[in-house]
Amino acid sequence: MGSKQKRHHELCALPPEYCALKRIRLTIAYEGTDFCGWQIQKGQPSIQECLETHLSVLCGRPTRIFGSGRTDSGVHALGQVAHVDILADRTHIPWHKALNAMLPRSVRILEVANVGFDFHARYSCLSKTYSYTMWTNPDYVLPQRRRYVWDTGPLDFQAMDRAAAYLVGQHDFKSFQNLGTDVQSTIRTITRIERSSGITDHEQVWTFSANGFLKQMVRNMVGLLYQVGRGKLSPEQAKEILEARDRSLAPATAPAKGLCLEYVEYPQDKK
Repeated sequence: MGSKQKRHHELCALPPEYCALKRIRLTIAYEGTDFCGWQIQKGQPSIQECLETHLSVLCGRPTRIFGSGRTDSGVHALGQVAHVDILADRTHIPWHKALNAMLPRSVRILEVANVGFDFHARYSCLSKTYSYTMWTNPDYVLPQRRRYVWDTGPLDFQAMDRAAAYLVGQHDFKSFQNLGTDVQSTIRTITRIERSSGITDHEQVWTFSANGFLKQMVRNMVGLLYQVGRGKLSPEQAKEILEARDRSLAPATAPAKGLCLEYVEYPQDKK
């Protein structure tokens, strides 16, 4: 049994007092600009703390919420997933409506579902999909989009497409992991990197799907693609940097504001 499966098994071995509890799954959207990220950090506003504050009021006791992963400061989400255990006698509460009435407008609950205790927002996850948005004309960034895009200036997207192809598949992504997270393996499998136009041709959206991501891995890959797009690196150098397994050889991390957690996939979501 792998470490992830073992941890999941341990979490499912619930003590007797859990018989009085029910587990609910929340799908959450948020604008990350004014938050320090998902995880609670002392003295700074976080998504987790914001949610736990209002959940605790509705639950009548201190309540902990568990997310699918930690988004960084300034990163947005359209489909973050979390779970929380509530007392069985609170299941009558209209959680969707009640939470949205209490939360700031920058955080919205999109869906609430009852799940079993075998569901864990982090350990049950099969894959995640992020998007990263670039805007190629800094003089024409729409005011409504300025908090959600990286205004890069003109880029060679054909060269970036060629570089991105080297990143797809199962690889050791150590060159794209920033410090701060203790992981047993830096090997991940990227199943998709695609580019599409946004609301105008100035807006280019990159979509990344994988079975998991290392700390700031997407933003680091975007930083690499950006330098290829500027002509500072060749597409072939993307492969060389990947295979070097050396973070010091990869370009700087892309800004957080262009990144969005689009959705998280679980076994029960598959049709």
